[in-house]
Amino acid sequence: MSHKIGIVTGASSGIGTETAIGLAKQGFHVVMVGRNPQKSEAARKRVWAAVPDAKVDLLLCDFASLGAVRDLAGTILAHYDRIDVLVNNAGLFEMKRTETKDGFETTFGVNHLAPFLLTNLLLDRLIASGSSRIVNVASVAHRRAHLDFTDLQSNRNYGWLKAYSRSKLANILFTRELAKRLAGTSVTANCLHPGLVATSIARGGFFPSLSMKLARPFLISPAKGAETSVYLATSPEVERVSGRYFDKSADTEPSEAARNDADAARLWDVSAKMVKL
Repeated sequence: MSHKIGIVTGASSGIGTETAIGLAKQGFHVVMVGRNPQKSEAARKRVWAAVPDAKVDLLLCDFASLGAVRDLAGTILAHYDRIDVLVNNAGLFEMKRTETKDGFETTFGVNHLAPFLLTNLLLDRLIASGSSRIVNVASVAHRRAHLDFTDLQSNRNYGWLKAYSRSKLANILFTRELAKRLAGTSVTANCLHPGLVATSIARGGFFPSLSMKLARPFLISPAKGAETSVYLATSPEVERVSGRYFDKSADTEPSEAARNDADAARLWDVSAKMVKL
């Protein structure tokens, strides 16, 4: 796999860093995408420490800005003539409702709209590269969510868990519709629940920090959480599998809401308008 290029977003910590390490161990030229320069460079050094001869590039992008996402896509297309794996891993949740630079609710904007836009901007290159794979990191939290197309921005009764769960449901519906649109190509798209992982995904308050400390004995490591992402990105077992949701590297049925093809198609159209594709 020495010629294969794998892009990992949210690679500056946690599951993202471990996913980059997993790809590097399998000979990928890894492109790590992070938001914070210092954390991202430290994460790249962690990859080199684990795989000293790894080829690792670092790109910076704030997914709370669609302009920055477009710039990122432009940089990738200018510097890499192929993309074999795209792992949309970046994500967060906010305790209080905030908005991105484009005026979207932050959790929905960063967790769904940003990877939706990035994937679409890179899609032609992925298709041209041959048997490429798109891996979207979702969550079991999607099971408590339903999409309300009249309030995708959570303007009414915002709750951090509700907003996060909705964004993860959006990830699965996006994957489902993307796989349909990729039918007839050699590109696959799958999504996953990484497990309950000890990460720094929460932002904006005392409660998430305290909750993570209390829950830590029951959480799995980021390395363990990255296993399903790496499996979907590299395993020959899923070479021709597309549009599915995985948990612990096993094909698993998501919620009924996540299997709603009409909602998946509608969300695609609404998202495309939001990001001005």
